[in-house]
Amino acid sequence: MNPRQTDRLYALIPSAGVGARAGANMPKQYREIGGRSLLHYTLAAFDACEELEQTLLVLSADDRYFDGLNFDKLRFAARRCGGPTRHASVLNGLIALGEFGASDHDWALVHDAARPGITPALIRQLIDAVRDDDVGGIIAMPLADTLKRASPDPELARIGHTEPRDGLWLAQTPQMFRIGLLRDALLRAQQEGFAVTDEASAVERLGYQPRLVPGNLRNFKVTYPEDFAMAESILLKKGHSI
Repeated sequence: MNPRQTDRLYALIPSAGVGARAGANMPKQYREIGGRSLLHYTLAAFDACEELEQTLLVLSADDRYFDGLNFDKLRFAARRCGGPTRHASVLNGLIALGEFGASDHDWALVHDAARPGITPALIRQLIDAVRDDDVGGIIAMPLADTLKRASPDPELARIGHTEPRDGLWLAQTPQMFRIGLLRDALLRAQQEGFAVTDEASAVERLGYQPRLVPGNLRNFKVTYPEDFAMAESILLKKGHSI
């Protein structure tokens, strides 16, 4: 057996954000579709992957919506170690994984709580593609639409120019990296004042080139009020197993 195959796999789900753009009166991950929260669908997909050593949910210290009884049949642990930014929450979560025996050489799969369309098959697709990689990688989608950059004046709301879309991808999650590498990358970005929007960008700053693993449109991030209708059509589609 390849020795790398013995490295353990951990999932890390930052869930400390308030989801202000979603327009709800609660954090968007707790909005219900079909009687279950978005977070439930997300956790269920990772629960179905027995190869994961542990799934760690990172909550904010003052989260008053989380109730473990709503997820009692799912395998995961929760820690109230979320920070003011996603960057801080992921960093704190990586440190907390040490409680579960995680080492620097083990893998962390970081996934957005508000991507409830994730499936066990897509998680395993990333694991299979990246586990023998020297760097790590992410789920992403090749850009299909024409990309426009706005003019410098935000009041005009006009096109500045069209960006060539060749080679452009839309980053999704999970994003899978060695725990030690990702922690060091996030710490360095923090020290240098770099705003991290996803884990790969921090790793890229160290000179690495993470692998791109084709994803699925159903794995979109619920961000705006109209996104809930799309999530409902996906999650409640006949035959959805989670």
